[in-house]
Amino acid sequence: MKLIIINGPNLNLLGKREPEIYGSTTFEDYFGELQAKYPDAELEYFQSNIEGELIDKIQETGFSYDGIILNAAAYTHTSVGIGDAVKAIKTPVIEVHISNTFEREEFRHVSYISPAAKGVVLGFGLQSYDLAIQSFL
Repeated sequence: MKLIIINGPNLNLLGKREPEIYGSTTFEDYFGELQAKYPDAELEYFQSNIEGELIDKIQETGFSYDGIILNAAAYTHTSVGIGDAVKAIKTPVIEVHISNTFEREEFRHVSYISPAAKGVVLGFGLQSYDLAIQSFL
C-alpha cells in the first residue's frame, strides 16, 4: 500500500513550535517511528509552506497512490484551491490535525478539505497520523 503524508505550513517547526499544543517531537522523528511500525506500507512524506506546492503534490499523487494523509494546517481554513484539488483527484484523502481545531479559534472550525475527504482525524496529537494510516490498512 502506497501512502503519502502531506503537511502544510509551519509543520516543519514541530518539536519547536508551541509544544503545549503540538508536542516536542519533530515530524521527521515521528515519521521514522511510523515507517518502523508499518513496514509493509510504503510511506512517503512531503512538507511545504507554499500553497501551490501542496496543490501540485496532491495532483501528482492523487491518481496513483492508495491514500493521502493531508494536514494542510492553516490552509485548511483558507484554501479553496486545496479543497478543489482534493475534490479533483481519485485517491482517497484523510484530513488530519494534531490539535482539536474545535477547541481553538473560531476560524479553525471551518475546513475547505473535509467535504471532499474520506474522513477526518483530529485532536490526538501526532497519533492522528497513525490513526489515519490504520484507516487505510
